Amino acid sequence: MTKLSVNINKVATLRNSRGGNVPNVVQVAKDCERFGADGITIHPRPDERHITRKDVFDLRPIITTEFNIEGYPSRDFIDLVLSVKPHQVTLVPDSPDQLTSNAGWNTKEHQAFLREVLDEFNTAGIRTSVFIETDKEMIEYAAKAGADRVELYTEPYALNYPTDPATAAAPFIEAAKLVKSLGMGLNAGHDLNLENLNYLYNNIPWLDEVSIGHALISDALYLGLEKTIQEYKKCLSE
Repeated sequence: MTKLSVNINKVATLRNSRGGNVPNVVQVAKDCERFGADGITIHPRPDERHITRKDVFDLRPIITTEFNIEGYPSRDFIDLVLSVKPHQVTLVPDSPDQLTSNAGWNTKEHQAFLREVLDEFNTAGIRTSVFIETDKEMIEYAAKAGADRVELYTEPYALNYPTDPATAAAPFIEAAKLVKSLGMGLNAGHDLNLENLNYLYNNIPWLDEVSIGHALISDALYLGLEKTIQEYKKCLSE
């Protein structure tokens, strides 16, 4: 079964735009789980423009499904993750001021760095995932670095899906086969939505997890959060 992890960064962004605690990030996380989400994803950035350090500690004790923290592995981030001990940490190559995670790691160039960081998390018993693109060499070096999983950066798939779904999915299918052959788990995320998710799932049914935030929270404005989560779950079961 492919799990749905809901990224709640956008909820925190809305809260921070006004100050106070509306919407309540902790309550939204609880509701996502109650409505059927298999996990919660957050990305605490250095400037705290959405998820804050306080949110990280507030969320940890209340999450009953799976907690995934993603971010660039600076020393501060590493220490935060080690203190909270989520179920999974996803490493992304973002600069501090980057708007969104829109590129994968060069796992060959950063092999030594990634190996050191992954070893620290693996020793702590935290499952590791590395955000990468579909390049064969990058996948192989992610495995060499010691990643438990990789998360495929799916924006190229989402961009090309409306005009040619088969061509859009092809490199991701091949990448997914390689990931499986190397014994790693497989996650996917970025710009997945109600239109393109089911096609990807049907072609890569061994996906372990998809992490979806922007599209899901946007859909919830129209459908409501409960209905939206149910619709995304349907995409991963049909």
